[in-house]
Amino acid sequence: MLRSRFLKTGSLALVLTFFVLIGQTTPALAFDNCRQRIEKAERQLHEAERRHGEHSRQAQERRRHLEEVRERCHDRR
Repeated sequence: MLRSRFLKTGSLALVLTFFVLIGQTTPALAFDNCRQRIEKAERQLHEAERRHGEHSRQAQERRRHLEEVRERCHDRR
């Protein structure tokens, strides 16, 4: 009986620890994902500027896209 109670208590502690750890890593993963999306949008902007010129329609579209990505990431914080 004591062993059964110990197993239940230990299992509960393990499950709670798991959920606490998952809860702490999720924001870090979201931050990394935002950072990656911003970096990708910046690369696309630089590529559009290099190919089509700084004031081209393509570069303007990429600038708008970069701002949208930044706003979405900022709103999540």
